[in-house]
Amino acid sequence: MDNEPIEFPHELIEDLRAAHRIVALTGAGISAESGIPTYASSYKKGGWMQYRPDDLATPEGFQRNPKLVWEWNEFRRAMVDQAKPNPAHLALVEIERHAQEFTLVTQNTDGFHQRAGSRRVIELYGNLHRYRCSAEGISIASWEETSQIPPTCPRCGAYIRPDVVWFGEPVPPAALQTALEASSSCDLFFSIGTSGLVEPAASMPYVALRHGAKVVEINTEFTTLAGYATYYLAGQAGKLLPALVRAAWPDT
Repeated sequence: MDNEPIEFPHELIEDLRAAHRIVALTGAGISAESGIPTYASSYKKGGWMQYRPDDLATPEGFQRNPKLVWEWNEFRRAMVDQAKPNPAHLALVEIERHAQEFTLVTQNTDGFHQRAGSRRVIELYGNLHRYRCSAEGISIASWEETSQIPPTCPRCGAYIRPDVVWFGEPVPPAALQTALEASSSCDLFFSIGTSGLVEPAASMPYVALRHGAKVVEINTEFTTLAGYATYYLAGQAGKLLPALVRAAWPDT
C-alpha cells in the first residue's frame, strides 16, 4: 500500500511548477515524523510530568530555577541530536532548488531544515542549539566549561540561556516581519504539520490568501485552515512532499 502512487490535482502540479515565489510554514508535525515529540508530549518522557510549562519554558521559571530550565533544554536538545531530518525536510530542499525565490518559516527549534540543506530559514522560535546571555541578549557561542549549571556569560557573568522563545516572550520582530512580507508576496504557500492555532504563524496563510496566493495545507488532521486552503492534502508530509516533488519534476 505504501508503494502505491499518490494522485495529486493537476492544477496543484501546474501551480507548483509555475510559482516564482514560494513560502513554506512548518510546525511540530513535520518533526514528529523524525521521532521528535511535540512540545506538550515531551513532558511524558524522562520524568518531566511533575513540572508545568511555567516551570520549564518561561522567563519566570528561569528566574526561579535556572538549573531546571537549562536541564530541560538539554534534554530536548539531546532528543534532537539522536534524530535526523526526514524525507519531508529533504523534499523542501528540492522545492527550494527549483523555485526562483523560496522562504521557509518554521515554528520548530530543532534545526532539521538547515541540517537537511535548506538555505533561507526563518526560525520564529529560535534554535535549541543556540545560546545567549540572559542579561544582555548577545549570542554566546562558547564558554568556559565548569560545574556551574547554567554556565555564565564570559562577558558579564549572567546566566546563559537557550536562544529560544519561551511562553510569554515575543517572536523576534525582524523574523516576523520578514515572514509576513514573504507571505504577502508569494505565489504559493505551504502550511505543513502545523495546527494553525498559535499566533503569529497562524495568520500567515491567510495573509497569503488575501494577497492572491494559492495555499496548500499538508496535515494528518483536518484544521481550520483546511476549509480555506486551495488544496488540502491529508497525510504525512514525509510521504506527500517527496511524491509531490517527483510529480512536479520527474527528473529530480
